[in-house]
Amino acid sequence: MKLKQVAAIMLISATTAVGSMWAYNKITKNDTYVYESQVSGGTSKTPANYAKFDGVTGLNNAPADFTAAASAAIPATVHIKTKTNAIATNNLPRTRNPFSDLFGDGFDDLFGDRSRSLPQMASGSGAIISEDGYIVTNNHVIDGADEINVTLSNQKSFKAKLIATDPSSDLAIIKIDAKGLPFLLYGNSDDVQVGQWVLAVGYPLTLEATVTAGIVSAKGRTLDINRRQSKTPIESFIQTDAAVNPGNSGGPLINPEGKLIGINSAIASPTGSYAGYSFTIPVNIVKKITTDLMKYGTVQRAYLGINYAPSNLSDDMKKQNGIKDGEGVYVTGVTKDGGAAAAGIQQGDFITRINGANINSGADLVGQIAILRPGDKVKVTYVRDGKENTTEVLLKNISGNTEVVKTSILDKLGADFETISKKDAAEIGIKGGVRIKSMDEKGAFSRTRIEDNFVITKVNGKEVLSIDDLRKELEKTPNSAVKIEGVYPGYEGVYPYTIRLGSDN
Repeated sequence: MKLKQVAAIMLISATTAVGSMWAYNKITKNDTYVYESQVSGGTSKTPANYAKFDGVTGLNNAPADFTAAASAAIPATVHIKTKTNAIATNNLPRTRNPFSDLFGDGFDDLFGDRSRSLPQMASGSGAIISEDGYIVTNNHVIDGADEINVTLSNQKSFKAKLIATDPSSDLAIIKIDAKGLPFLLYGNSDDVQVGQWVLAVGYPLTLEATVTAGIVSAKGRTLDINRRQSKTPIESFIQTDAAVNPGNSGGPLINPEGKLIGINSAIASPTGSYAGYSFTIPVNIVKKITTDLMKYGTVQRAYLGINYAPSNLSDDMKKQNGIKDGEGVYVTGVTKDGGAAAAGIQQGDFITRINGANINSGADLVGQIAILRPGDKVKVTYVRDGKENTTEVLLKNISGNTEVVKTSILDKLGADFETISKKDAAEIGIKGGVRIKSMDEKGAFSRTRIEDNFVITKVNGKEVLSIDDLRKELEKTPNSAVKIEGVYPGYEGVYPYTIRLGSDN
């Protein structure tokens, strides 16, 4: 009797085990659990599963080791220290701050006056890109500096010379007199993937060379931060969570192989220090910009010839402006003589790919065009009325042609000029001169108290009667302090100003 009971129990156990295994295999093979819920008209069945990652074939699950990458990057990362000399305060000839008469001219400083009575010191980082001393950094690191000093990781120091800058992308090239330097190899930022490991290298908070690790959080980000220093900002940042603090600006972002994939430029923070978000200029943009600066002295910027809707527009704004919903970048208009118009792209089209790369935002579009030059041809895929089309667009420069753009020293001043007429010169009581019609907030004049309508009559003591005279005199001392003299119509006296066009180091 006991034997039969034992046999029965064993049979039941075996049956239960087989049934359990069958059910388990059934579920795991389908890899799905069906969640049922009652809805109007019947039962809804929704597939569900645990958010578990079981691994990917071929993936190395060993802990990441960044020692080789760090040892390659640290010697090629430099500490940049800048000094901006004091600027003598110039008296304003006409309009004054309404509070100046009550509180004195010193109160102007609270309202953004650029005059300085003491030297200013600042620091950042840079990446060596050639064995003979060329270094890439951020424009905002060296902007307005009178002295640029570079210290290597081995504590050797050099005075650096400013080669060229591009405020639009926030990049600059400086050079030190040295040979046989370690330098970083370029990677490919198009290959960078969200979630991959990266290292930020630099000199944050005046510390020695520092390496921090993180992952790529996103690509194609825009902050509109470069609009502070340019009317035509270029932004398509790589976003990371590698710790970046003041002083990291201009330093490299590298991949685990030790290759340069970007130049650290900005942080998003309510405090001014690291709060989890840092932003890097992709190396493909860096390569193109630095090549242009070293070869032409200015960036050869290409234009597709379109206006497009920002990605962050609200539904109400889209409705008010007649912007439809769809994938890609919505074209709000095309320039008459631009490449897009010639290729048949129209207002209302959605651009979805450029040279095969997906375009999901304006930053994606800017990132793809920023690595190209006028005269290059790109394949643009766009959607119109639900139909996909691909066309070839010839990129042009801002003037609407494909010629090489040359920079003028007058561009550094940030002003519009006109040669005054003989009649106006006679009324003012001078032989001739160059009138400042208007100024923007980006040029050298913005760091002085020069005002609109000022008539320049001399540069470094030499007479100036035309715009061509002004250009020629400025080109004699392109990277040093320049003394400008002139008059304000309706006011007595000659007003001198000192401006700085760059670094003479």
